Amino acid sequence: MKITVMKQTSIGVVANESFKSSDIDKNLERIKWCLWHGNVFKALKILDSLRFELECFSEEQEQHKDAQYKLYQAVDEFYGYIENNSSTIPNYGERYRYGEVISTSFVESTVNEVISRRMAKKQQMRWTKKGAHLLLQVRIKTLNNELRPLFCKWYPNMKQEGEKIIPLAMAA
Repeated sequence: MKITVMKQTSIGVVANESFKSSDIDKNLERIKWCLWHGNVFKALKILDSLRFELECFSEEQEQHKDAQYKLYQAVDEFYGYIENNSSTIPNYGERYRYGEVISTSFVESTVNEVISRRMAKKQQMRWTKKGAHLLLQVRIKTLNNELRPLFCKWYPNMKQEGEKIIPLAMAA
């Protein structure tokens, strides 16, 4: 999404002798490809060179807030975002080749449907934002098989999985 915004901003950049708008588009496509294939190092390298080339706009035209300066700001912010999140960026190309899921849209749509239904004013029972957030945390712990170990940690006498339940009358 951020790359699309940068491409739209680059349309407004007036080409000068040393830097062409088509070069910006090519670099943004290369960055997108690198990120898709998990090559964060190369993407950061391209972003850094793009930042360096656009840096002259940031100093000269900061007061004017024109397209060049906006593009520099967008590239600079994107660089920081990628650098901060580099350890969590997956290799979608590899996932795709192995037939793994590369989109979370099905999860997001399910969550949106459940939340919007309960948060709507038409419902008899309405959730608060805090209540919905807490419910989602419990649901995530359940799906990740983390809920039972958490309860066992909180309540050490709780029956572990596989243990037999002994009725209280027989235990005495």
